Amino acid sequence: MSMKACVFAGQGAQVPGMGSDFAADAEIAVLFTRANAVLGFDLAKICFEGPAEELTKSNICQPAIFTVSVAAFQAFRKRCPQAEFAMAAGLSLGEWTALHVAGVLDFESALTVLEARGRFMQQACDEQASGMISIMGASAEQLQTICDKAGLSVANINSDAQVVLSGLKTGVAAAATVAAELGVKAIPLNVAGAFHSPLMASARAKLADVIADIAFRAPTLPVLANVSGAPHSSDPAAIKEAMLRQVTESVRWCDCIRHAIAGGVTTFVEFGPGKVLSGLIKRIDKSVATQNVADAASLDAAAAACQA
Repeated sequence: MSMKACVFAGQGAQVPGMGSDFAADAEIAVLFTRANAVLGFDLAKICFEGPAEELTKSNICQPAIFTVSVAAFQAFRKRCPQAEFAMAAGLSLGEWTALHVAGVLDFESALTVLEARGRFMQQACDEQASGMISIMGASAEQLQTICDKAGLSVANINSDAQVVLSGLKTGVAAAATVAAELGVKAIPLNVAGAFHSPLMASARAKLADVIADIAFRAPTLPVLANVSGAPHSSDPAAIKEAMLRQVTESVRWCDCIRHAIAGGVTTFVEFGPGKVLSGLIKRIDKSVATQNVADAASLDAAAAACQA
């Protein structure tokens, strides 16, 4: 049997219609009812019908992707109760889904955190014009030059070939110019602001107040931390601290995946809308197997692979 890790989608993967296949199962549909009760708005309707503009708002998008990812995970567990996961990880907001699946915080608490996290991050974006830019195929030296000249910081290390930088809008524009001079491909991202950078400090401070009152427990399986690329400690206070750091520090996705592979993981199953993570994982190591569970068709394929 191959050793598996479960990985969970991050912001940007949202698409109207997501989760509707899973909600056809009455047991799983309960998740959306519970989410609506916590959030005070009809999350299910926005997930299933859109509009896309509404679904893109951070305070809606984050709990929406979380709920759909948990629904996908539960649907897979029902189909493949024998499947075991050796580790869990998630990209940015997906790390909260991984922590929930590992028993660190309950469903309602995670929703409360993510609605607030999305709202606070949006408020930080509104404080000053900021953004992100994806840099492809740059050397460490070239990346450093772009950061230094443009005043940006590293937000996401997605693979050896793709790093995302964050900072002020003026810095993003400057980075595009510097990258062009260096002959490096750069793509400004369509995001609300400079996520995973010091410009999110106000969001981090507000989030600290929210999670102070939420019960965290030791994880039941290793969850890889975005900020370190290594498993979270079993100390709930240390997990809270790492998740606050995640708001303003780099997401070391590449290190998380390498750690899992070094630990013997050969198959990654991605839960939630889209298959962005599967693509990133393949770029990090072509030899591993990836599956994704985003709808009924992909659930069938993942279940068949699991039973093979």
